[in-house]
Amino acid sequence: MSFDEIDKKLLLFLQEDSKQTTKELSYKLGLSVTAIYERIRKLENSGVISKYVALLDKNKIGRDFMVLCHVKLIQHKKEYVLQFEKEVMNLQEVTECFHVSGDYDYILKICVQDMTDYRNFMLTKLTTLQHIASTHSSFMISEVKNTTVVIL
Repeated sequence: MSFDEIDKKLLLFLQEDSKQTTKELSYKLGLSVTAIYERIRKLENSGVISKYVALLDKNKIGRDFMVLCHVKLIQHKKEYVLQFEKEVMNLQEVTECFHVSGDYDYILKICVQDMTDYRNFMLTKLTTLQHIASTHSSFMISEVKNTTVVIL
């Protein structure tokens, strides 16, 4: 799908604040409310905009202990990969999971309360998954950049 400059600006505005009204967006982009509405519908219907969400402040909800956990499977058999991916989807503490190349097979982003909570997560949830050969955890010291905006 190709995007004109207005689509690009519209997507940027929506990524910055999706609660903006079509009236506010029409003013910013110099188009009618109807034109903005139709563009947004087109972007939604084509799957470019997949969903709208509320981003929570991890500090205010007590989930600001962030861990990047590298996971290595015992083998790269299709059934092991698919089973791991299915099981990790059910772990609420895991906010992101990436299948990667390199020394490890997956990188998990895990948000918990503190080190005790992470230890409990490791002992009662993550290490109970089958086919894990090893893990390596890195703990966030400070958040330098965190954005959901993707530039076209």
